[in-house]
Amino acid sequence: MTKKQTTAPFGMHLMLDAYGADVDKLNDMKLVFKFLNDLPELIGMTKLSAPSVLDCDATKTGKDPGGISGFVIIAESHVSIHTFAKRAFFTMDLYSCNNFEDKINKVLEYTKKTFGFTKRELNIVTRGKEYPTKNVV
Repeated sequence: MTKKQTTAPFGMHLMLDAYGADVDKLNDMKLVFKFLNDLPELIGMTKLSAPSVLDCDATKTGKDPGGISGFVIIAESHVSIHTFAKRAFFTMDLYSCNNFEDKINKVLEYTKKTFGFTKRELNIVTRGKEYPTKNVV
């Protein structure tokens, strides 16, 4: 008799740090909005709201020279991006309760096509490794 599995991973978290990006594209609020608006559908996820995109000032510490920050809430979780045009750098996160392993290349290709970059760091984390598969109550 086999033991029935009672836990399973909850989801995936893709974290992209990109260097040498196109400065003009990183400064384009409409482009950042379009990226956040289009990415969920491209990978088969569902937007719950329109993207929110903000122009952010530099911080007092000097580490953050300011840029554009945006996010979109999706039924599966969220997508966020923070651009730092003065440094030709951006970070992007995609967190989902769905396994999107088969769509990672599509995400990277679309992101590179949109903002360009010459170097990247990619981290993918499995979230909620012991998520219960049955309701507690």
